[in-house]
Amino acid sequence: MSNRFTIELDGQHVEAREGETVLEVAQRSGVPIPTLCHDPRLAPVGACRSCLVEVGGQGRLQPACAWKATPDMAVTTDSDRILRHRQILLSLYLADHPTDDAGAPLTTSDGNDLTTLAGPKAPLVLEKVCAPRADRHDVNPYIHFEPDRCILCARCTRYCDEVEGVNAIALTGRGSETTIGTAGSRGLLDTSCELCGGCIDTCPTGALHEKKAPRLTPAAYAKTRTTCNFCGVGCQMDLNVVDGKVKRVTSPPPGETLNDGNLCVKGRFAYDFIHHEDRLTTPMVRGEDGQLHPATWPEAIAATVRGLRAVQKRHGTDSVGFVSSSRCTGEENYLVQKLSRAAFGTNNCHQCAAT
Repeated sequence: MSNRFTIELDGQHVEAREGETVLEVAQRSGVPIPTLCHDPRLAPVGACRSCLVEVGGQGRLQPACAWKATPDMAVTTDSDRILRHRQILLSLYLADHPTDDAGAPLTTSDGNDLTTLAGPKAPLVLEKVCAPRADRHDVNPYIHFEPDRCILCARCTRYCDEVEGVNAIALTGRGSETTIGTAGSRGLLDTSCELCGGCIDTCPTGALHEKKAPRLTPAAYAKTRTTCNFCGVGCQMDLNVVDGKVKRVTSPPPGETLNDGNLCVKGRFAYDFIHHEDRLTTPMVRGEDGQLHPATWPEAIAATVRGLRAVQKRHGTDSVGFVSSSRCTGEENYLVQKLSRAAFGTNNCHQCAAT
């Protein structure tokens, strides 16, 4: 079989590649197929059923996220049958979820009305079939779970297993009592959870969200792409700003950056220092009175040199050592060892993240 072949997608011949799913071919071709349980970092499971399409020769609708493309396959992504399926599917989802005081239906994590997945046909109006599930209190400082917004797509549990490999959360309970939980219903601080927040990032409905961040639609934030400075890996992240202040940190979409949409607990949640009242905004140099005083960078650098040279003169060259930070780039760490060896003549240099 050739690595490249064509399939028929809504009457158009498009290129597919061996091993690709129908969803991947459609996304590359600009054909929209709604998804809820899909995350490109995770193995497809076809749990939410929102991406079902018609495949030639198949009597049943098939999940585009898991169905492999084959040569000369004919796929239909938009038909009365598919729209009827989405209408019923979304009606069942919404019948198990609350609405706000204005009667607005559940929204997805990107701020879209969940009913838009049904296309031009609105979901059927069904009576609520399940009482709201009890919200659980967890003392962890970052992650909050609202069971009533959960559609059991298992993206969070699969992310915790397949990407993080810590298995802190799982589907628990049976039948209508099924929910996301931990072993023994313990809080996240008492589990293997690393508080990376990846479950928040992958959740399609906002059932998992950040405790510190305001509940605003994504459009309310001004985003700025930047590089995390907590270590030298160089993970990319988006600062979400409201009124000139960082209110939350999110990761870029998977596949766009070297960290593939993943962040650690520091990168995602440790942003309070940015606007903290005790944050230093200028160099400080200790004066003759023993107190620290604001100084310019040239003044601070000159004071550092005087101090290092004084130690070197009193106790010898090897009395001085340089330890660089893991938050520095590779180039900056190179300059520190150059400063140690070339300027001060000592090999006493180290980098705290060295392995």
